[in-house]
Amino acid sequence: MKKLGIVFSLCLSVLLFAGCGNDSMSNSSSATSKGFQTTGRNVDGEYQGVIEDGHYLTSKSRGVVLVKDSENILNLQSFERGLLNISKQEFSPKKYIFQEGQVLNKSTVYKWLGRKTKKNTLGLNPKDNGSKDPKKRNPMYVQAISEQDYMQKDDNDKLVLSGMTIGIAMNRKDYYQKEEYGATYISDISKEKMLQEGRIAAAKVLARLRQMKDVPKNIPIVIAMFEQAPQDSLVGGTIYAYTVSKKGAELGSWTETDYQSCVFPATDGKKVPNDNDEESFLNFKNKVQNFFPNLAGVTAQAYYEGKTLQGLNINITTQFYSQTEVISFTQYITRAAKQYLPANVPLNIKVRGSDGNVQSFVSHQQRGDDYYTHVFGSY
Repeated sequence: MKKLGIVFSLCLSVLLFAGCGNDSMSNSSSATSKGFQTTGRNVDGEYQGVIEDGHYLTSKSRGVVLVKDSENILNLQSFERGLLNISKQEFSPKKYIFQEGQVLNKSTVYKWLGRKTKKNTLGLNPKDNGSKDPKKRNPMYVQAISEQDYMQKDDNDKLVLSGMTIGIAMNRKDYYQKEEYGATYISDISKEKMLQEGRIAAAKVLARLRQMKDVPKNIPIVIAMFEQAPQDSLVGGTIYAYTVSKKGAELGSWTETDYQSCVFPATDGKKVPNDNDEESFLNFKNKVQNFFPNLAGVTAQAYYEGKTLQGLNINITTQFYSQTEVISFTQYITRAAKQYLPANVPLNIKVRGSDGNVQSFVSHQQRGDDYYTHVFGSY
């Protein structure tokens, strides 16, 4: 297994930031101003992104995250999407333009994610105490750091940094090896210790940001804390708390969130926030399985705030022998979705072949919207 500190590519679709326009922002597909362009409005409620010289402006620390080979990629996806959702509460897509982080570079993030040593005094993780015992060693608490910048036009019609969101991902389980290529061991971290170390890290990160010359004085900075899901989890982790620093290096009061991701059908006897939602999914699953042979699996990722379902992603894997089978199956699952699945939450269904490639998808975004379907084919 490779050593700790691997570069992992984080590629977010520009579609995420094709945001909502308003009176002060162009509603065209590409808004142009002095020195910059934006991706323009495409999806209501999302941010416009920044284009420089015809290229999407990527993060200066793009791809840097403290990982191991078997890291759960769903954590990375849930982390970034969770930060966007928190940011919308402080930086409205109607007033701000999204820009990938331009303050923290790769070198800085690597240092912050490392252990504190004589050579690396900026490490947010504790020094190695030399122990290999899972219960005695100093674990790695901080797993990842992500920066999101929020821009506004100044009086000269130029984009200026007007707000920031910093995400700090925390471990509940720290995976490590006693020797290279050896067995993987786990240091468990209690909820209380994770919360404590997270707040210590947040205070240090905020203080460092306020001292950087590229960060304007007194812009609001959101610090959002993320709890990593275990490596074998079928869903990613969640944002568990956030704070807003209006000015200076003092953290504001913490707001605890009540977000939760879970899997349908529930496994290992785990309880879901709302049994009715799982029952609706199981009815859909049974209907689909009775219709088509060679069905390998039907699973769902459900996202909750409290006990209220916020979204549902369903994956169906099966073996197709013809394009007409794909078309007929997609038509049928659309009808079954309308009959059994909740109508008032965003819904995405991906149909994959046995090779893992997506054959078709079904999408429904909110109450009253039609179901959009697409079948991938070849000319």
